[in-house]
Amino acid sequence: MAPDPIISTKHRRRAATAAALAASVEWYDYFVFGIAAALVFGKTFFPAGNPAAGVLASFATFAVGFLARPLGGIIAGNLGDKRGRKPVLVLAIAVMGVATTAIGLLPTYASIGIAAPLILVLLRLVQGVAVGAQWGGAMLLATEYAPEGKRGLYGSLVQLGVPIGVVLANTVFLVASKVAPAADFLTWAWRVPFLVGVLVLALAWYIHRHVEETPEFRRAAAAATTRKSSPLREILRNHLGTVLLAGGSFTVNTATFYILITGTLDYTTRELGMDRTTVLTATLLISCTQLAIIPLAAGLSDKIGRIKIYTFGAVGLLIWAVPMFLLIDAASLPLLVVGSFVASVFLSIMYGPQAALFAELFTPEMRYTGASLGYQLSAVVGGGLAPFIMVLLLESTGTSMSVSVYIIVLAVVALVSISMLAKRARVRPAASVAD
Repeated sequence: MAPDPIISTKHRRRAATAAALAASVEWYDYFVFGIAAALVFGKTFFPAGNPAAGVLASFATFAVGFLARPLGGIIAGNLGDKRGRKPVLVLAIAVMGVATTAIGLLPTYASIGIAAPLILVLLRLVQGVAVGAQWGGAMLLATEYAPEGKRGLYGSLVQLGVPIGVVLANTVFLVASKVAPAADFLTWAWRVPFLVGVLVLALAWYIHRHVEETPEFRRAAAAATTRKSSPLREILRNHLGTVLLAGGSFTVNTATFYILITGTLDYTTRELGMDRTTVLTATLLISCTQLAIIPLAAGLSDKIGRIKIYTFGAVGLLIWAVPMFLLIDAASLPLLVVGSFVASVFLSIMYGPQAALFAELFTPEMRYTGASLGYQLSAVVGGGLAPFIMVLLLESTGTSMSVSVYIIVLAVVALVSISMLAKRARVRPAASVAD
């Protein structure tokens, strides 16, 4: 369905900017937990005689947030397809801000014992629900306001929230590391990045007051006044195959991304003896390059097709999986940067068109639910478990090549899923008939 031509450029830009900001602050809140899981939580919330055991427990808590993301996608998708994209997005931002701030105020294991990790897990679950609800709302706020022929580019503005969130999270942790004495980092300085999360409540208020509901949802709602079926029930009955293929196509991206920003941070500092600040700085600089590549890939997908760009990125990850860890294992900063940078290029090439691709798989009446479920399933299988699996593979095999094999297997799954999605697209319009 073509975007409403009477929507002004001002309203389009306001909606796209709000969606990009929502994604950025939401992912910032989510990523500070990942950095803290690699550097802090294993020592402060999960003390153990074996450092690897503490890190595994910390990464398991990190993974819990991913397990909650499909629940957030289901709840928000059903509400978002019935009540609107904007109110659900506002609620998701507010919930994330409260949960992140609460983590920054949480006493450690030394203060309240076993209650500390239990509450940390609970708050991580809340974060997972919030980010699972946020992505679909922000993505649809941007893509459903997009001018004709620019859905990929507008969707990429939401995708930019990931590298922006990484840059912000790493920057705040770097500042905290530099300003606070080393002895204070584990006592109070790590809390500062979480306490900043309270500022996102201002953004939730702004979107609530100044951004209108998307034109596509308003038209779909007006045309569906007599429709009784639940969007979730419709997806599960008739379009579950598309959801699973969408998730399978993106799992390699989420897994490789979290291996780079979280698993590698632990691996290089704990196993290879590299400096924490140096590795954080390298991650920050590499994430900055994604700010240029993501919109370029998305804009190109508007011209030559989403599937072609998406496939190219997946093939790149498959080929680069082994060279990447050969370079990282050298424990050299320049080689670490090269290995991570090339991988981030392929990640960005996939990530740029992904929002528009997933939106186009489903009709407006079920789009929030379907797109969110596909994305969040990939996050559970790929992102949430990847750092945990990486530590297990390294501990059990003693070689990083086992992690490369893990990435290669996921890349093959992605290419098969993309091929099947492409065949379905050639046979029929997106979401026009049951799977």
